[in-house]
Amino acid sequence: MFGTERSAATGFAACGLDRMVLARENEDLFFRAMTNPNSVALALCKDLAVLRRVEGGVRPFFPLSELQDLGELKESVLLGRGSAGAIFGITLRDDVLADPPSDGSHTQEIVSGRPDLIAMNVRTLALSGHLSPREIGLIGQAKSLLGWHARHRFCSACGSRTAMSGAGWRRECPNCGATHFPRTDPVVIMLAVRGDLCLLGRQPRFPKGMYSALAGFLEPGETIENAVRREILEESGIEVGNVTYHASQPWPFPSSLMIGCIGDARSANISIDKAELEDCRWFHRTELAQMFAVEHPEGLTAPQPIAIAHLLMRDWLDGRLCLRA
Repeated sequence: MFGTERSAATGFAACGLDRMVLARENEDLFFRAMTNPNSVALALCKDLAVLRRVEGGVRPFFPLSELQDLGELKESVLLGRGSAGAIFGITLRDDVLADPPSDGSHTQEIVSGRPDLIAMNVRTLALSGHLSPREIGLIGQAKSLLGWHARHRFCSACGSRTAMSGAGWRRECPNCGATHFPRTDPVVIMLAVRGDLCLLGRQPRFPKGMYSALAGFLEPGETIENAVRREILEESGIEVGNVTYHASQPWPFPSSLMIGCIGDARSANISIDKAELEDCRWFHRTELAQMFAVEHPEGLTAPQPIAIAHLLMRDWLDGRLCLRA
C-alpha cells in the first residue's frame, strides 16, 4: 500500500476511475453510457488537449453532443465512470484545430466562431496548475489510449487495416483475426544511493541546470531489479546491489509506466556514457535540499513535481524512501 499511496502524488496518477469493464463488451450498457445526458468527454486534437475557457481558468469536460457539433469525431473510447455518468476520450479531426503555436502554449481561438475553446500541450497543461490532479490523470489516460489507436491502425501480423472494438480497448484484424491490445511500455527510474549521497544525471535536452534520476526501458525477459542494475551500470558505471520498489507513475508520452526504485550503490567511481548523459554526479543530501529550495550555489535544480523523479528525490531527502534489507 505504501507505493500505491505515494504514486498518487505524481502527475497523471490520480484519476482513480471505475473503468466500466463490463460496459466494454455489453452493447446495452455501452449504449446507455453514450446516451446518458450526464456523460461527458475529454477531447484531444493534434495530440493537444482541447479545453473550454471559463472565468478563472479552463475546464476539460464537454457534453458529447457539443463535440459532435464540431464535426466528425475521429476516435471515441470509453474511459470509465464519473460521478454522474460515463467519461469518454475523443479525438477530433485535425482540420477542426487551427495550427497551434510551436512553443506548445495555447491559442485563443482554435475553432472558427468558438473563442471560448483553447488547445494546450498536455505536458504544459499538467505543469500549469489549471486542472486538478484527477483531471490531469484522466487526460493522461485518454492521451495514452487514443495515441495508441493512432499508432496502431494496421495489423502487425498481416498488415491489414484493423478496427477498434471493446469500447476502444482493443483493435481486431478482419483479415487474419488477430487481436491487439493497448500497449504500455515499462520504464525503470531510480536513485542509486551511497550513505548520504544519491546519483543524479542530466541529458542535453533537460532544462539548464536540472539533474534527475537515471531511467531506462525494461528489456524482454528482464526483471525490474535487473533493469535497474543494468541501466545504472550502463549509464554511470556504478554497480548496484539491493533494489527496492517505491512507487509508479503513468507517463503518457506516448504511453509508459514509470517504475520508481532505489538501489544500493556498491561502487563510487563514475564512468559516464556520453551517448546517454551529458553529466552524472553524486549529490549530498544538503545539495538536494538546496536544489528543491532553488538555492544551489551552482544554480542546479530538481525536476518539477509532475515527474516521479521529483517524488523519488524528495522522499529520499525526507527519509520516506529507503532500501529494504
